[in-house]
Amino acid sequence: MKKCIIFCAAEFDKLAAPIDREDYILAADGGLRHLEKAGLKPHGIIGDFDSLGYVPTGAEVFPVEKDDTDAMLAAKKGLQLGFRAFYFYGSLDGPRLDHTLANFQTLQYLADRGATGYLIGNDYIVTVVRDGKLLFPAGWEGTVSVFCMGADAAGVTIRGLYYELKNGTLTAGFPLGVSNHFTGREAEIAVEQGSLLVMWDRKNGFPVSAR
Repeated sequence: MKKCIIFCAAEFDKLAAPIDREDYILAADGGLRHLEKAGLKPHGIIGDFDSLGYVPTGAEVFPVEKDDTDAMLAAKKGLQLGFRAFYFYGSLDGPRLDHTLANFQTLQYLADRGATGYLIGNDYIVTVVRDGKLLFPAGWEGTVSVFCMGADAAGVTIRGLYYELKNGTLTAGFPLGVSNHFTGREAEIAVEQGSLLVMWDRKNGFPVSAR
């Protein structure tokens, strides 16, 4: 599936997956610096450019006083272009915790519209799954944590991990799903009704299926 690859302004280490010819690269404000350093050329540049400090030629410019973060502007742009898979670099390891939380909500915004987004940090990958499941291949290692996003998440099934769960309920008021572990077996995290925020060690890569 072709991807919308968005570069944000927080720390960026390296790509977690190759960029294919049909992928669309968006620079969100200060994320343009990462692209320039990596020798990559964006298909689009978007933001208010308070982080970058200047307006690049050909950029889509928005006022600083707005409801959307630059990452959300980029996500909306990708949806308008018809993309259903989104990779966000420079989206987890910045000094602004509020922007990290805003990026979690951007994942939920995408999930609410039938799309899948991944925040790719230096150490972790984060996604949101709504009324669906994530399938992980055998051989993965390290920790994986699962949190309820918003209202209670019902019909939660976790199999193939160290701590399993069948048809359970996760709530936003208790971190029951924190610090689970891959066991080397194939694994699945599923929710029948509601949304789950799931994060795991970046070294493992991406699920084999998200739906």
